[in-house]
Amino acid sequence: MKGAKSGIRWGVSLLAAGLLGGLVFSLAGRPAGSSPGRFDFDLAQTVSQAAEGGGDAGASAAGRDKGFSRPFIASARAVMPAVVHIEVTQRAAAAGNEDWNQFEDDFLKRFFGQPGGPGRPMRPAPEERLRRGQGSGVIVDHRGYILTNNHVVGHADRIRVQLADKRSFDAKLVGADERSDVAVIKIDGQDLPVARLGDSAKLEIGEWVLAIGNPFGLDQTVTAGLVSAMGRSRVVDIQNEDFIQTDAAINPGNSGGPLANLDGEVVGVNTAIYSRSGGNMGIGFAIPINMARTIMRDLIERGKVTRGWLGVRPQDVTEDMAKALKLPRPEGALVAEVLEKGPASRAGIRERDVIVAFDGKDVRSAKDLVNAVGFTAVDKAVAVKLYRDGKLETVEVKVAERSAGADAAENGNEMIEKLGLGVRDLDPELRQQLGLKKNAVGVAVVEVRPDSPADRAGVEAGMLIEEVNKTRVAGVAEFKKALGAESETVLLKVRHRGGVSYLALKAK
Repeated sequence: MKGAKSGIRWGVSLLAAGLLGGLVFSLAGRPAGSSPGRFDFDLAQTVSQAAEGGGDAGASAAGRDKGFSRPFIASARAVMPAVVHIEVTQRAAAAGNEDWNQFEDDFLKRFFGQPGGPGRPMRPAPEERLRRGQGSGVIVDHRGYILTNNHVVGHADRIRVQLADKRSFDAKLVGADERSDVAVIKIDGQDLPVARLGDSAKLEIGEWVLAIGNPFGLDQTVTAGLVSAMGRSRVVDIQNEDFIQTDAAINPGNSGGPLANLDGEVVGVNTAIYSRSGGNMGIGFAIPINMARTIMRDLIERGKVTRGWLGVRPQDVTEDMAKALKLPRPEGALVAEVLEKGPASRAGIRERDVIVAFDGKDVRSAKDLVNAVGFTAVDKAVAVKLYRDGKLETVEVKVAERSAGADAAENGNEMIEKLGLGVRDLDPELRQQLGLKKNAVGVAVVEVRPDSPADRAGVEAGMLIEEVNKTRVAGVAEFKKALGAESETVLLKVRHRGGVSYLALKAK
């Protein structure tokens, strides 16, 4: 399970420092008037004064360093008391059929089944095959609510939390959201320290931030760095991506810990790192606190996250597409497909429309549209600006609630693309071309991308797909739904040249 998505290693490199075998994934407000760096002193003046001499050089240097460090110290003091160390345990039987041999990986051995921490001797996994892991979190409410990652606590049988003051509590899972990797747990305690939440929309590239957590089991560790980028997507394999990128050192065990600004406010939840080794390489990612706050509220109030749904499959606009579609610039979300009976279909949105604004918010990419729709209230009527045939138009759409069926349909779209297939519903003309009987039922393969999983498995244009993973499919809609479930292998029953055969496609 060491696969990489752009070199990112989830679970261990997703900062869980040995989080349960089932959690290892291949792949982890500034007040008005304040300056971007939030320094309450003039750094140039401080350096200049030290350079002029006027006393012991060592003392001047020490004073200069203390001055530079002052906002970092203040921020750490404000946030650290609310940062917690999370230890989780999961019974192996509850984890499904994950390969226990993953523990033979030398890197993973340092984290799984040996909570003693760095420098302790190795010992085998317990006979009862309990899987142990650790991560971080931050107390965000005096009632004991703790914000962390889904991949830290989402599958745990027992969650144990230790505070900065060494008090320990058993915690219960309030709710977890796989689409964003946000989770909320709760402890019952008195006089709990609470971190202040900031406004991640006010973060600026180049701004100093602190990453606080328990890397490698080392409690209450603080590292500093810059906001390297904003709005990162296609970083990890989750649907709602809008990551803050930072070069503050983040390592296994930091998952779920806070990213803080120099005002002592939490502006992100540390989640993933880009790494070829499993350790810090200067590229870490955090969920913006504005997104995490919204999800946390839903989890606390409803136990689940309610998301808006538009019913389209969007994709980014390239420079060539922009020219072909007569767009002023290569921005927006191109509607590649409109799902039947969805909100977009009812509003008259069409394929090849390019959405550039949603509910007053600019849409520069497919990711922007997904996030904007997802966090829009259900049943709200919103204005959608789009380009159609080179002309700017506005339509009104009533946002619906995303259902499991909607997820399956969209996941099915992604899976079709991943497998390298082009499919169509049967019609009389297609039946005749394929030599099929009038009562034939299934989905026709009209395209197979070269060197795709479908091509390597032997799928050919002209085949009729009758079953997907032992489920009969009568059309493209059912085909997408059947593909929507996560699976490493897709089993197809196909009819070709009068005969029937089964083909297995490697989906991951």
